[in-house]
Amino acid sequence: MRDFNEWLSGFRESIADYGYYIDFKKVHRNVDTIKVELNILNSLIGSKSIEADFENILEKYPEVLKCIPILLAVRASEIYAIDKNGSFYYDFRNQTLPVTHYKYFMRETGLFDLLENHIINNLVDYATGVETGLDSNGRKNRGGHLMEDLVESFIQEAGFEKEKTYFKEMYIHQITDKWDIDLSAISNQGKMEKRFDFVVKTPEMIYGIETNFYSGGGSKLNETARSYKTLALETNSIDGFTFVWFTDGKGWTSARHNLEETFDVMEHIYNISDMENNIIGRVFK
Repeated sequence: MRDFNEWLSGFRESIADYGYYIDFKKVHRNVDTIKVELNILNSLIGSKSIEADFENILEKYPEVLKCIPILLAVRASEIYAIDKNGSFYYDFRNQTLPVTHYKYFMRETGLFDLLENHIINNLVDYATGVETGLDSNGRKNRGGHLMEDLVESFIQEAGFEKEKTYFKEMYIHQITDKWDIDLSAISNQGKMEKRFDFVVKTPEMIYGIETNFYSGGGSKLNETARSYKTLALETNSIDGFTFVWFTDGKGWTSARHNLEETFDVMEHIYNISDMENNIIGRVFK
């Protein structure tokens, strides 16, 4: 019998790699797509007659409009704004409004002030900083894939081959169709379409695998523990199918009681230390 407290004490603070924090290739790629337009707008920096200069630029180079949203850290090309003069819809893909509307937008958002008062020296550098900040929001998605990538590396280390003996992101109906196994016990008689992060197939067993890592707490952890406990109990009745959960992260400390309840009834729940000790090679037979 494994000791839950000892098992939990081995959970990691983080599994972030060096590419987790900022994807600089993506940042530079995004800036490069508007670098020409940004350099045209650079001529407005320190301008003494910025509205007239901006109007001249739009007349000659209307394509500069497309890079304005990113100067406000906005990904969308359509922006809505409202004030005492009414509500306005701006489309920055094309110049659909009179130039006076775009000048009003630049003045009211503070972009003219940013440029004419020389608060910044170069819009390419500024946009790079904005893109870097926006990319930090992508850490959540990258973090979600870190545990999947880690688990996959251990699956491969155990000798399983992608698309031959292990598969990524398989739905219940795909598993059923591929191996002719009845999974109605976990699909609510076919009414629910569950997807597993990985499926490993051995001569004797099909392993449905879920993976996650929680560095912080929250209500989601309790919900996850409860749902996986239910899933583990449901799969116990299915011959030839085993549910496996790989999880880790200090965030579980705040939800330890719910996790322990699942640990007590679920045979195949493992952390990173278990994987490092070749649990996949020993269990997946």
